[in-house]
Amino acid sequence: MVTQNYMDVMIDFRVEREKCTQCGSCSKDCPSRIIVMDGEGYPAIAPEKESFCLRCEHCLAICPAGAISILGYRPGESLPIKGGYPDPLQLETLIKGRRSVRRYKPENLDAALMQKLLEVAWHAPTGVNSRQVRFTVLDDRAKVARLRDEVMEGLIRLDREGMLPASKAYYAKFVKLWEKHRVDLVFRDAPHMLVASAPKSLSTPKEDCMIVLTCFELYAQVCGVGTLWNGIASWAIDEMLPEVRRSLGIPDDHLFGYAMLFGKPAVHYARTVQHRPALIHRVP
Repeated sequence: MVTQNYMDVMIDFRVEREKCTQCGSCSKDCPSRIIVMDGEGYPAIAPEKESFCLRCEHCLAICPAGAISILGYRPGESLPIKGGYPDPLQLETLIKGRRSVRRYKPENLDAALMQKLLEVAWHAPTGVNSRQVRFTVLDDRAKVARLRDEVMEGLIRLDREGMLPASKAYYAKFVKLWEKHRVDLVFRDAPHMLVASAPKSLSTPKEDCMIVLTCFELYAQVCGVGTLWNGIASWAIDEMLPEVRRSLGIPDDHLFGYAMLFGKPAVHYARTVQHRPALIHRVP
């Protein structure tokens, strides 16, 4: 049975019976518990239960025989997990070795690589599997330059009018460096910027954005792309210059998650850093 759920996504739950081993793994692992084994021992979803599907694809992922398709996705088009994960030391090195990059080469990323970064990052987990994080991307150096000019013009105006918030008074230093020496400490002359936003009506809009950007950053690192979590630009756009937010096309009903600069790094690091031991409280 093919129907639509509340997100207007076709469930299209299909089982290739010649492949199915009737192990029941999909039924046992279904978060909504809507998959049941029918009278012949095959997994099925009753039509009246389809609206409860979370679209998580656990059933497609867990099936050892690759017998289940859902939402129009086929198991043969998924990546096999066995042997595909980095080993623990590689992942440790990635987490410890990632750096905030503030020096970039003056060139655009390859368009295909940029699309790949976004597509992979969008697989990050979201609350209730809502999958509504929206990427606002500046995919060309000229676009970032225009945004920089607009933001700096706005900050210069706020500074001259004495309208910079007390908590953001230090922005005056950025303004002066830009006016006198054209030193860009807000966008760091990065070729690209990404803003993650999500509808405020979601259960976890802020968290969804931050998780997605974290995944973007880590995948970018292994692809040779540098990144910078840009709080300076985020606060300027979201809190002080709402007109810039509108010019970027970020919907009014979206929570501004965060802005991230990225591009080909003009600096490379040789080793991980070292920090003091983790702050851990073990509940007695």
